[in-house]
Amino acid sequence: MNIYRKIIPVSSIFGALLLSFNLSAQTLPTAPPDPPKNWHTMDLKTDGYYGISLNNAYQFVKGKKSKTVVIATIDSGIDTAQKDLQGVLWVNPKEIPGNGIDDDHDGYVDDVHGWNFLGGKGGKCDFTETTEEVREYNRLKVKYAGVSTATAGNEREFAYWLTVKATYDETIGKSGTELPQMQQFMNVLMTTSGYLKRALNLNADATFKMPDLNKITATTNDTLNQSKTIWNSVFQEEGATNDNGKIIKDLGEYIAKINNDINPDLTARKNIVGDNPDVQDGKPYGNNTLKYADASHGTGVAGLIGAKRDNGYGINGVADNVRIMAIKAVPNGDEYDKDIANAIRFAVDHGAKVVNMSFGKKLSPHKEWVDAAFKYAAEKDVLLVQASGNDNQDVDIKPQFPNDTFLDGSSTDADNVICVGASAALLDENLAATFTNYGKNNVDLFAPGVKVTSIDMDAEFNTEDGTSFSSPIVAGIAAWILEYYPELSARQLKQVILASATPLTGTMVLKPGSKTEKVDFASLSKTGGIVNAYKAIVLASKLKGERKK
Repeated sequence: MNIYRKIIPVSSIFGALLLSFNLSAQTLPTAPPDPPKNWHTMDLKTDGYYGISLNNAYQFVKGKKSKTVVIATIDSGIDTAQKDLQGVLWVNPKEIPGNGIDDDHDGYVDDVHGWNFLGGKGGKCDFTETTEEVREYNRLKVKYAGVSTATAGNEREFAYWLTVKATYDETIGKSGTELPQMQQFMNVLMTTSGYLKRALNLNADATFKMPDLNKITATTNDTLNQSKTIWNSVFQEEGATNDNGKIIKDLGEYIAKINNDINPDLTARKNIVGDNPDVQDGKPYGNNTLKYADASHGTGVAGLIGAKRDNGYGINGVADNVRIMAIKAVPNGDEYDKDIANAIRFAVDHGAKVVNMSFGKKLSPHKEWVDAAFKYAAEKDVLLVQASGNDNQDVDIKPQFPNDTFLDGSSTDADNVICVGASAALLDENLAATFTNYGKNNVDLFAPGVKVTSIDMDAEFNTEDGTSFSSPIVAGIAAWILEYYPELSARQLKQVILASATPLTGTMVLKPGSKTEKVDFASLSKTGGIVNAYKAIVLASKLKGERKK
């Protein structure tokens, strides 16, 4: 998946399946055990895991009063009923819930916990989209397909068309190759899952996890042995806390996504949302429903930021006194620039001081709208934290969007934007996640993003990989620092967070995407280090705040 929203569980599943097919019923090599589910909060020196030293950070502010901070998540939605988020969700103080009236006159009716820019009438939602390059190719092909040179006055658009077409061809080629393979893999997963459920005496709608496979003793049934081998391999890749149902669901969403590249529904936006995404007219659109079938990712992101701490349930969020504003603008597919620009402005206008953005894409046809929203956030002293992406590529060479290199040349590194790569639990050659994007100029620092556990929809929990989870960990640190030092500006928050990431110069790691080539970890980001909440809060305590009243 090229978007950050859905992390990247699928590619590793496929690798595991292929390995399992080749090995048949042979014994697989034993995978290293999963790190503790809270490893991302731990301290390397004390615990042996390269987390963010959160316990030390909380000891530093012990006895100090905090001030509530509003943080927005622009994501896939949220399960507002999740137990670990109760009392943590932002509530619009100027809106009366459920009365069907725009009480605060902001253009959004009943925007109690946030807003859904993908919503339509009757509770509908455009949550399955195609990629931006597919949308743009189909928009421009009538004008430029078969044209070899630009005509006078169309030079700029023709150059853009060439970029669109090259990106489109790459995406369609990849999706066309993958789709039949993925459909075959889905059949394998469904079939082997059925065999294992029968062996475990489970109902058809039940799920199983890796430990359940140990209940199946040695048998002469080759089909059952092979099914067990396949799922052992899958669980080794995806983590023992995942169940077969979640893995199959993720695979199904990926199949839907690549199928929509090849056979795009280009009418869904108009039919469901009803607006024109290529016209920024200021008219309100969407609905206030935040939970749909795809809200898993947004729920996990919110949990990492601010899930209730020490309540005997779920996980402990990074921040202990935040209110999370949920803005749904990211589908299974690429987000629209219009939605992202409006989502940022919604967050800023409704009091968010930090915004997490765990999404991204290859093209940005209306980048000027998003650039303007970035600048608006800067004017209002709001920090934007974004995931670097999961394509194991150098974003200094091949940029991802959105980014803070503005079209008008006014910025190549905004004071209020932090870009985050993903790191793993141990200080070894695998410290840089194999999937993470990187860039000495455009990625600021790294944060935990491999086998990170958070809450999920419907009282569930999930362990995932992705810069999607690294970003909210950093955003949570930023909001938490602001709780205790509310006078700090967005610029100062970025300053202390980046300064907390000690350069790991000389630490040789596998280059993201490679199994053999090693690079200096310090070469992968601007700081060359991993975020550290304790160091950041200590630095914050020494600064004189410059936030305007």
